Amino acid sequence: MDTDRLPGCYRHPDRDTGIRCTRCERPICPECMISASVGFQCPECVREGSGTGHRPAAGVPRTIAGGAIAADPHLVTKVLIGINAAVFLLGFVVPGLVVQGELLGRYLDYGGSVQGVSTGEYYRLLTSVFLHVQWWHIAGNMLALWVIGSPLEAALGRSRYLAVYLLSGLGGSALVYLLTPVYVPTLGASGAVFGLLGATVVLVRRLRYEMRPVITMVVLMLVLTFVPFGGLSVSWQAHVGGLVTGALVAAGLLWPATGRRRALIQWGTCVAVFLLAAALVMVRTAALT
Repeated sequence: MDTDRLPGCYRHPDRDTGIRCTRCERPICPECMISASVGFQCPECVREGSGTGHRPAAGVPRTIAGGAIAADPHLVTKVLIGINAAVFLLGFVVPGLVVQGELLGRYLDYGGSVQGVSTGEYYRLLTSVFLHVQWWHIAGNMLALWVIGSPLEAALGRSRYLAVYLLSGLGGSALVYLLTPVYVPTLGASGAVFGLLGATVVLVRRLRYEMRPVITMVVLMLVLTFVPFGGLSVSWQAHVGGLVTGALVAAGLLWPATGRRRALIQWGTCVAVFLLAAALVMVRTAALT
């Protein structure tokens, strides 16, 4: 066997060649090689890639978190506001919508049977995040969502931003379920909004911007949480749970890493936070059953 013989082209094995695709490193003959920015690529890699040795998505401008920069960087925020508004209006049309979706650990329905999260209605942990009763409640939350969420969505990208929002809402609900009497109903998007605020703190720190304005906002929001004005009933558990959850998720999304390691850290953090919230819910459910 001649060990000095050059390998054959992967598409034309009878043609010896010393050229390899700069992307997949398969041997290619002159007929198959296509000039790239660096070296040559095979036809398959050119069809899959962007002409730069990477997949098409590699050429897309990215946010600091690695998300694609969209034409409308505030689309998800607008959709979330629209969903909250639609559900609010639907509550006037569909009797019992709020009762069926608000966060309640345990209660007796009209038939005398026990209902609530403790009986397996875990959907309430998220549906409650999209429910409001008073107009001023939804107005305040949606204003905060727009002011805080819009710049954060532009910085993180759509999917990562949505992950922060939903996980923050879930984290806030989990702490409410863990620490609030089971018969006390809780609803509203404030836990998710506080999560966006926590993520903003991490983002500002990551970018090394001036921290005092955002810290001042956090302190003010917490003061309003623990010292409510006008006799308003505020769930500090939802606010604190959302704030901490949003900060944790954002820390993973903004961790300084690249490539596959970055994706592993980001989505691994999301999974870990979800499991942590689920564990709190299971602990409370076990204590109630």
